[in-house]
Amino acid sequence: MQNLPAEWPVSLRSQIKKQVKETRCKVVVLDDDPTGTQTVHDIPILTEWSIKTLQKELDNDLPAFYLLTNSRSFPLNQARSMNAEIGHNLVYASQRANRQFVAVSRSDSTLRGHFPGEVEALAQALGQSFDGWIIVPFFLEGGRYTVDDIHYVDEGGWLTPAGETAYAHDTAFGYRSSNLRHWIEEKTEGRISSGDVVSISIEDIRQGGPEHITALLLGITGGTICVVNAMSYRDLEVFVHGLLAAEAHDRRFIYRTAASFVQVRAGLFPQKVLSNSDLDMPEPGGGLIVVGSYVPKTTAQIDALLSLSETKSVELDIAALLDENRRQNVIKNVAQLAEKELQNQNTVIIYTSREIVTGNDPESNLVIARRISEGLIAIVGLISIQPRYLIAKGGITSSDVATKGLGVKRALVLGQILPGVPVWQLGPESKYPGMPYVVFPGNVGGPRALADAVSILKAPMKR
Repeated sequence: MQNLPAEWPVSLRSQIKKQVKETRCKVVVLDDDPTGTQTVHDIPILTEWSIKTLQKELDNDLPAFYLLTNSRSFPLNQARSMNAEIGHNLVYASQRANRQFVAVSRSDSTLRGHFPGEVEALAQALGQSFDGWIIVPFFLEGGRYTVDDIHYVDEGGWLTPAGETAYAHDTAFGYRSSNLRHWIEEKTEGRISSGDVVSISIEDIRQGGPEHITALLLGITGGTICVVNAMSYRDLEVFVHGLLAAEAHDRRFIYRTAASFVQVRAGLFPQKVLSNSDLDMPEPGGGLIVVGSYVPKTTAQIDALLSLSETKSVELDIAALLDENRRQNVIKNVAQLAEKELQNQNTVIIYTSREIVTGNDPESNLVIARRISEGLIAIVGLISIQPRYLIAKGGITSSDVATKGLGVKRALVLGQILPGVPVWQLGPESKYPGMPYVVFPGNVGGPRALADAVSILKAPMKR
């Protein structure tokens, strides 16, 4: 990394913000799980996408909005149908609002998700002839970097090629390749050769600058896939500045990216992490933490959290939850134990037992994950005491708790409580209007990250 060229010498964020405002082209983000809001602030997230709802969001002056599809938790055919429905509705809403938009298919920075299937469905439904697909998995807050087309994951200070991490062995979305061009060939089952994938390198960005990026993008036609290398937000600024210039020349692109790209493409500036005084919370009361994620990083974070004082734990036995004869009893018992701790103004963590239960194929693994998530939703639904705040850990868990457990239709992303950990303010239609809802990704943060978030939320309020 020390041999890389120096970053572009000047910030381009102000220019990007100005261009976004002048073009009035809204950034619409289809988020395949709710953790994609982890780099933005003061941006709405919606859990339904009727034409009327989309038109209303296109009509306002905000630069972007999110649509929570949670498609990563569904089989491919359902993910494709959902993306197609949203695409069609966006076209009609755009016509009614007389507002142009660009579509971002936001997915996992560790390369898990329904690629290329859901992007194909979205592109077809939008009815445009896209010159290219832009692939940007760089995510600074989570330690995900791309250089020489190899995508890396920061694991305790060591950059590990993504294909050598635990994420690559995901039971539903596993893969072998760390080189993004080869990953695309692998995911398209050879329909797109690695040699046909365009790459924008660190050297293109840092030595060529925005004008060079524009020239490269103007040369992309016919739906060519283009991967973007990046090691910093400044790299993204250079790329996006060049991208906006290419789009001003009537080039059309669809984006498949991680969360960092959205911040820059929407012309947002980063803000400092939130403190508990930035959140509207009642002074007394305990918090509720619901953990469904099973990745090793989450297990280490649970261990650290359990060491905090006044934090009580309730373990949810997965084997019992998946056994139809025992399911209802275990749901009822866990809810009662959690409610008792909340009555005593303790912070309570409900977490799934750590064994991994798998099926015979990726689709059956998704079904198991959904059954576990449905159990967690049922538990939250049985708890009658409003917590001071709620943290949901894991993508499927946080989506289902928000939409099915709390009835969220529209929330406002306030910012992040830790880098990469977003906080929503729940809307008036939800079970707990105005309550801070922390969406904690399963694959973000060090061993003490979850404990640190709870400590911030539990700290005395500063008025």
